[in-house]
Amino acid sequence: MSNVIEDDDSFTKPLGRQSVLYYGVGHMLNDITAACWFTYLLLFLTEIGLSPRDAATVMLSGQIADGFTTIFAGELIDRFGHFNIWHGAGSFLVAISFSSVFGGCIPCKIFATSSSTLRTVGYSVFAAIFNVGWAASQVSHMSMVNCITLSSTGRVVLTSCRNAFTMVANLTLYAIALIVFAVTKAETNADVENQYRWIAYVSIFFGCCFVVIFLLGTKEPRSKVGVQGNSHVRIAWAYWFKRALYYEVALVYVLTRLVTNISQAYLAFYVINDLRMAQSAKALVPAIIYICSFIISMILQEIVWTGQRLKAYYSAGGILWIFCGAAILLLPRSMSAFMYFISIFIGIANALMTVTGVSMQSVLIGENLGGCAFVCGSLSFLDKISCGLALYVLQSLQSSSPELQLTKSAHVYISVTRFGLGLIPPFCALVGVAVTYTMKLHTPFSKPIMEPLLE
Repeated sequence: MSNVIEDDDSFTKPLGRQSVLYYGVGHMLNDITAACWFTYLLLFLTEIGLSPRDAATVMLSGQIADGFTTIFAGELIDRFGHFNIWHGAGSFLVAISFSSVFGGCIPCKIFATSSSTLRTVGYSVFAAIFNVGWAASQVSHMSMVNCITLSSTGRVVLTSCRNAFTMVANLTLYAIALIVFAVTKAETNADVENQYRWIAYVSIFFGCCFVVIFLLGTKEPRSKVGVQGNSHVRIAWAYWFKRALYYEVALVYVLTRLVTNISQAYLAFYVINDLRMAQSAKALVPAIIYICSFIISMILQEIVWTGQRLKAYYSAGGILWIFCGAAILLLPRSMSAFMYFISIFIGIANALMTVTGVSMQSVLIGENLGGCAFVCGSLSFLDKISCGLALYVLQSLQSSSPELQLTKSAHVYISVTRFGLGLIPPFCALVGVAVTYTMKLHTPFSKPIMEPLLE
């Protein structure tokens, strides 16, 4: 009986710094591969000869596979648990498939042909396999937060630490890419494939090291006992669909992901094709963004969170992104160096929106641990499908409307890339702020962590 009470207390007692750090590194493999996916996949595929629409088809196939897997994995995790097993299995699938996404076309080598259709299908298959593993790892890791602690502040601390290590993963990727691009030359398609294959190999090794640390340091969370000692009961999907807060949180989460993913996907195109910056800028500009995001994420861990603070900080990030979008839309090539300054504020805005937007899921779940994986999975499903479709439409416009890229007005070069980066994220941020303003967030169990993460 005393053991049961001790387990109950573990839900509400303050978190130790070591537990938070072990959890925070668990998504590093997913984060570093996702950074490569969104930053370089479209660029890589178009550089080796695929049309923008075919490149978007490859990404969309992965996003669809990811979306449906999140629903499937979320349902099974809610039924049977075993967060660490799902995380480990998903990470294994990511590790063995990711290099093929950025490698040569394997079906083309098997059938000794390199038609555009076969290349698109070949890359799409491995993109789908990679995203199945990615989704299984993501849902288990995200939903685990709600079973580690019931403290609203503790949940935000875990999410913030995870986001901080997301920034570390992204910075690591850009450091790897900067070195690879600097020491190797890409004169043929084979050279391009070799560059990105090395980036993939090093990224996988780096991420797998942290997966091992996470699995060794994080105990399997228990969701058998509620805060008052009530038995854990799986919650039907219909329960969530009847709550207005579910739709509000889902919309805010999807809009936040659209902001971060679309900006990440088109940043490299923007600095190289629109601003005509040096090749190193496609690694340096994102690096500045993630350094700033990392610093803000660490600072956010020291705040005792309430529903009003979540809304206020999210709104601040959204408003900041609106100003950044206006600057991106109007920035002329002659002032391209100003992009480094804009990157600082993009990094701050991304951290504010991501940490608070994801933390709203935990407020929605509250003590209803029997449905935490479904909530994370269903919201992730909406995120993946919406991002995939948005990127597909933008790439299709690039393919079918080349005249937009040639328009010049008052020394500002207008392109689909500039519109996509300068209008869509700010618009999503504006809608997200409006929805957040109407939300009613209640955050019980707001207790600080046992030790500060910044000393």
